[in-house]
Amino acid sequence: MSSLQVLCSGLPLRPLPQNQGRWAGVPHAPVRTPGLSPMEEQLALRNALRYFPPDVQELLAPEFAQELRLYGHIYMYRFCPNIEMRAYPIEQYPCQTKAAAAIMHMIMNNLDPAVAQFPQELVTYGGNGQVFSNWAQFWLTMYYLSKMTEEQTLVMYSGHPLGLFPSTPGVPRLVITNGMVIPNYSSRTEYEKLFALGVTMYGQMTAGSYCYIGPQGIVHGTVLTVLNAARRYLGIEELAGKVFVTSGLGGMSGAQAKAAVIVGCIGVIAEVDKAALVKRHQQGWLMEVTDSLDHCIERLREARKKKEVLSLGYHGNVVDLWEHLVHELDTTGELLVDLGSDQTSCHNPFNGGYYPVQLSFIEAQHLMASNPPAFKDLVQESLRRHISAINRLAKENFFFWDYGNAFLLEAHRAGADVAKKGANKTEFRYPSYVQHIMGDIFSQGFGPFRWVCTSRDPQDLAVTDQLATSVLEKAIADGVKPSVKLQYMDNIRWIREAAKHQLVVGSQARILYSDQKGRVAIAVAINQAIARGNIKAPVVLSRDHHDVSGTDSPFRETSNVYDGSAFCADMAVQNFVGDACRGATWVALHNGGGVGWGEVINGGFGLMLDGSPEVEHKARMMLSWDVSNGVARRCWSGNPKAYEIICQTMQENSGLVVTLPHDVTDECMLQQALQP
Repeated sequence: MSSLQVLCSGLPLRPLPQNQGRWAGVPHAPVRTPGLSPMEEQLALRNALRYFPPDVQELLAPEFAQELRLYGHIYMYRFCPNIEMRAYPIEQYPCQTKAAAAIMHMIMNNLDPAVAQFPQELVTYGGNGQVFSNWAQFWLTMYYLSKMTEEQTLVMYSGHPLGLFPSTPGVPRLVITNGMVIPNYSSRTEYEKLFALGVTMYGQMTAGSYCYIGPQGIVHGTVLTVLNAARRYLGIEELAGKVFVTSGLGGMSGAQAKAAVIVGCIGVIAEVDKAALVKRHQQGWLMEVTDSLDHCIERLREARKKKEVLSLGYHGNVVDLWEHLVHELDTTGELLVDLGSDQTSCHNPFNGGYYPVQLSFIEAQHLMASNPPAFKDLVQESLRRHISAINRLAKENFFFWDYGNAFLLEAHRAGADVAKKGANKTEFRYPSYVQHIMGDIFSQGFGPFRWVCTSRDPQDLAVTDQLATSVLEKAIADGVKPSVKLQYMDNIRWIREAAKHQLVVGSQARILYSDQKGRVAIAVAINQAIARGNIKAPVVLSRDHHDVSGTDSPFRETSNVYDGSAFCADMAVQNFVGDACRGATWVALHNGGGVGWGEVINGGFGLMLDGSPEVEHKARMMLSWDVSNGVARRCWSGNPKAYEIICQTMQENSGLVVTLPHDVTDECMLQQALQP
């Protein structure tokens, strides 16, 4: 078993580690089919071998070539480290700077088998969200971080550590870009080739930026989404006896089972991969499992009658489940579901993100690798059936939303009946959860703010939980608008429920939704607690890229921006640059994430709190910008809630001056001006 010192000593070359190939007993990424020409295959092999000196290339070349043929990518399995991969306490990392050790802590958490979806392929979540493209990149990155000083910055090109470059203490220690492909070449087909060549990478959102905290993040987002969906669609605050049906129990979607229990409803979640279902059941996130549709319906009906809190995993295809619910409605007249969504990885529908109902899980994996066009046809037929069942249920008192996974986008491309008459191209028959449920929250500056206690001590996390709760309670006591108070109350409830439900998987982390004031106040409180010694080690602040300012995504985060700029990415790019200028410890900018490659530009940050006054100043500056950028953009696009928030923020901060839009309401004037 390797030590952290060995892990930080560079690529192990003399002797080379033994090639153990793919591990048995752990999930593996689906086989990729990049369709490389012979010349491109040679280029992929050359690109992989350039990490190694000539004296070992002859041994490694046939091995890497076989990986390329068998799996469609060169992962370099030989170099998968022989160490318990997890986030170690920060003081155990052999580094010259605390910031570098904090980054190592976050990287290893993303690759922890308890956290990562396909750990040996360096995939954290979403089916293809890579931390690195291959294991050589991991070894080199850890080596560079161990050597880095406060006057150097590590530069990452799509998983590749370009090197350490001279800089100054006030700038980021790490700058990451993932998937920055020239727009005209940013197609799925080109991506598969470029990834196989080892020259670009799909970092999802927090996989390639080293900020994933396990499924807790999406548990929280799902809790808020279901609570607010119940308020909007059902007009209720309590969900006892209400049924939420969805699909997916993987790296992100696995959160849905726990979220259903926290909000107090009946959650029925379909999953085709038995390993994912068993993992969630063993974790205690799924209360019950079944592979019988009849038993699933019977148990659902019983729980509904008794108003039980239940998370039920159905091992099977969600299309079968939806069609069975339609059958029950048509034969008995009983509508057994109130709310529905989908969390399959539809951003990647033809490479393992969505499994067609016509095939078993194993059959689908074989066809995906052997005949991609035939597999695509079956996926699109399955999507049409999927939508047909939802459409039938939606004629009754049932409400469905798209969870930002490109489900409706791919269903539309498959020819399913999801069109909305008179709508723009970001709207479908059913809304995205941003358009109807969470969009107003973003416009008020609320989004997924998170932190990681690098001591790995649960007591430190408990201290931060108490600090965050106290900050929000004080804000309420001082007086806030009813809409803001509602969000604060939801998040106070969340913190208490999160501790009770033991949501930590991997690093000692917490997430909540907060606005600009709340984020700054929580950061300051944590930093001061570190200075007093109440928290034993630095705390890393971060957020999901899926946030107020971090993401330009016309089918998700910016789907409720209606001035035509939903397809523009200025906000996310400016956020990345602005965070770097204002003191972030590291920053990341990605192509893809959530709804898929070429559909979104997003960015994120890490900020290490160490208890110093200098870092407190950075936190105040950076977190204020990180929220107000997106609120100002939404204000300019005509959102009245964002307008109100940005005006209030300008009154409180004389340094903020934002261009405010004037109302244009005279339709006759517009029509007359446009007449020939």
